[in-house]
Amino acid sequence: MQYEVTVIRFVTTFLMLSAIWLLWSGHTEPLILSFGLISVLFVMWIGHRMDKAADSPRAYRLGARPLTYLPWLAWEVVKANLDVARIILTPALPISPRLIRVRASQQTAIGQVTYANSITLTPGTISLDVRDNQILVYALTKEAAEGVESGEMDRKVTAMERN
Repeated sequence: MQYEVTVIRFVTTFLMLSAIWLLWSGHTEPLILSFGLISVLFVMWIGHRMDKAADSPRAYRLGARPLTYLPWLAWEVVKANLDVARIILTPALPISPRLIRVRASQQTAIGQVTYANSITLTPGTISLDVRDNQILVYALTKEAAEGVESGEMDRKVTAMERN
């Protein structure tokens, strides 16, 4: 049984990494595909050597939840990009940089890192520190700070993390 689980994890990880590599690279030439295959196997080998693959089966239990979170995050990134572009193109618009602390309600380190990285991916905000279930965030504007403080992203990451 343990062997079957290990094989399933290996195959699933290999297929997911290969699909991501292929989508992101967009190349279908045999030489480039072979480099991609080598890259995927190298990453899997490093993961195995770090002993993380066996310790993190939780990632395989997320199911389709990331498929609902990622489009929402992409839309938030687009909206924030437009806000930052508007600020850059209209110098008269005031900025009000600030540091804020927000609570991270995720129960795992991976959940908190996902939340912090989601904040950083959103233009106009950067996660500076994660400590004691709190994230120190730099926000370019008052509106960006209020967006993070609203807790919507925190709730969505927490919902994605739950079993």
